[in-house]
Parts: sequence; C-alpha cells; structure tokens
Amino acid sequence: MSFSGALRRNVLLLSACQALMLSGSSLIIATSALTGLSLASNSLLATVPLSCMFVGTWVTTLPASLMMKRIGRRAGFMIGPFAGLVGATIAIYAITERDFWLFCTGSFLIGVLNGVGYYYRFAAADISGKVFRSRAISWVLAGGVVAAFVGPNLAAFNRDLITGFPFAGSYASLLVVYSLSILLASFLRIPPPTEDERYGSQRPLKEIIRQPVFFVPAIGALTAYGVMNLVMTSTPLAMAGCGHSFADTAFVIEWHVLAMFLPSFFTGNLITRFGVLKIMGIGVVMLFASVAASLHGDTVAHFVTGLVLLGLGWNFLFIGGTTLVTESYSPAEKAKTQGLNDVMIFGTVALTAGISGVVHEMAGWQMLNLLALPFLLTALLLIVWFSRVRQSRSAI
Repeated sequence: MSFSGALRRNVLLLSACQALMLSGSSLIIATSALTGLSLASNSLLATVPLSCMFVGTWVTTLPASLMMKRIGRRAGFMIGPFAGLVGATIAIYAITERDFWLFCTGSFLIGVLNGVGYYYRFAAADISGKVFRSRAISWVLAGGVVAAFVGPNLAAFNRDLITGFPFAGSYASLLVVYSLSILLASFLRIPPPTEDERYGSQRPLKEIIRQPVFFVPAIGALTAYGVMNLVMTSTPLAMAGCGHSFADTAFVIEWHVLAMFLPSFFTGNLITRFGVLKIMGIGVVMLFASVAASLHGDTVAHFVTGLVLLGLGWNFLFIGGTTLVTESYSPAEKAKTQGLNDVMIFGTVALTAGISGVVHEMAGWQMLNLLALPFLLTALLLIVWFSRVRQSRSAI
C-alpha cells in the first residue's frame, strides 16, 4: 500500500469534512459564551450552552461508533451533519427569541454532529494501515487549519447579519457549512466493515482497558482535550473582563485553533522519527508552558502566547494518544474501544466546559489555569513510566 490514489483521496475528503466540522466548532467557541451571557439570567450559566454541545458529543460517541460498525463510515458521516443543521436552526431561533434553554438545545444537537464527526480521524487510521496511520490521522486533523481562519471570521463577519440579534447571523452561516459536510461525505469510498470486524471474537472491555497501551494514551488524550477546553472555553470571558474587544478575542481564538492543527502536517512524521511517547511528553511540556504564559499577564500578547502554546501542546498529546491507542484493539474490538476512548475524552470535555465558566466567575482566570497543573503532571508521569516499560521490554 502507498499513500496515494484512493487512499489519498479518501484521507483528503475526511480532512475537508474535519475542516468544516471544526469551522463550526471554532465559530461556536468564539461566540457561545458571549451569547450565553447575553441570554442567561445568571452569569454563572454563560458557558452552559458550550457544555451542552460537548454533552451532545459525549452521549453520541459510543452509539455513533456502534452505528458505523453496522452501516459503514460513509453513511454515518452523511447522517451526522443533519443533526447539526437542525441544531443550528434551533440556535438561530433561540437567539431571536432570547430563549437561553432553547439555545442550549440547539448547541446539544450540534454536539451530536461532532460526536459522529470526531471519527473522521479513526476512519483515516482504519484505511491507512500501520505504516501510514499516524500520517493519515495528522492529515485529517490538519483540516483544522482551515477552521482556524474560517470559524472565527465567519463569526465576526456575520455577527450582525440579522439586525438586532448579535451572533444569530454567525449561526446562520453554519447551515451552509453543515450542508457542505453532507455533500463531501457522499463522495467517500470507504470499504464497508468486514465480517471479522462485525462478528470476530472480542475480549471484555475491562481487559482492554487494563492494557497500558490503552489507558496511557487515553488518559493523555483526555488530559489534552480537558485542559485545552477548560482554558479555551473561558478565554472570551477573560478577555472581555480585561476590556479587550471581540475582534481581539476572535484573533486569539483564530491563532489558538491554527496552533492546534497546523503542526498536524508534520506531527505524524515526528512520531515516526522520534516515537509516539516522546511526542506526547513534549506536548505535556508545552501545556505547562501555556499555563505559565497565561499566569504571566493579561494583555492580548499574553493571551495569544498562552493559547498558541495550548494549541501546540494539544496537537502533540492528542495525535500521539490517538495513534498509540490504535495498537490496543483487534478489528472486532475496534468499534467499542474507539467508542470508549471517545466517551472518556468527550465526557471530560463536557465536564470542563461546564465548570470553566463557574471557576472563572468564582475564582478567576489565574486559578482556572492553576487547576490544570495536577492533571498535566499525572499525564507526564504516566508517559515517562510507560516509556520505561517499553524500553525494558525491548531490551529483553
């Protein structure tokens, strides 16, 4: 197998679908807390709509994986964006009616779309074989580079498209984004699940979970997403509290999302050259550096530096974790193991989105960043431990 022809075509289509999904997500990240703040009766509820989106993702991940085991990836990736279309429509109506909980409902349904769409990376891994797996995952996640520019700029340019209702126009642009997702997914040519994948023998989940090759990358990936989301969710609130404009906030989010996904063009090659655990460890160090930058000051430059380091650290740790966890299961175990992995990750994401605004409101921006430190330390210690275990095994 070579990384060309049908394989390259499918990976590029998956990358484009990822770009569209994440464009919507970055638009929502830039606007959701501010919209929630304007609609809610209590400022403590400002990040609840974003949390609802992540809850939608969380509850969808395992059913989506099992669904695609039966009907295939292509059909699943065409069904998912319909939930996003319904969710965006409800969100627009909620903003015009100033209905906070209806806005949360729309956000939840957009999360359902994401719960399906986050399997783009696993779909690329499945069709690429071991040799090209990390490169394929990286290429798909590199679609987020487009999202870094499209999402925040769509939010800013269409903010006042519907007069008198800030950000309703931003959500209206999601209707086009999610329609394009359905169109592109229709061109995918991914083989249906094999008989072995559907009916092969499987180990119990508890046996799979006990493997270091599962729990170390899974904890690394959920740490990457949890810490990144905890800080990112409250960034618009923190910047508004410091007197920065929405244009400044969109600029910071744009560079953060760019830092999350631009390294994906070479992260796979770095994993191949230096090893997955080293790249994951570097990712944790970058996340520590992000906390340090955010604690140092509150100018736009400080926010940009902190959020760029946050994105870079997420990229190395999350891609490394996704690559390594694919070694933990057989073809028949793939659906339930990938589903469990993403349930863990997006359960953490939903939790951090929900508490982010509360922690920021009650304890402040600095305490929010300090809260990440024990989780980063735990991930780093696990990576170092597993690296030594692998080295000792290879020496035997």
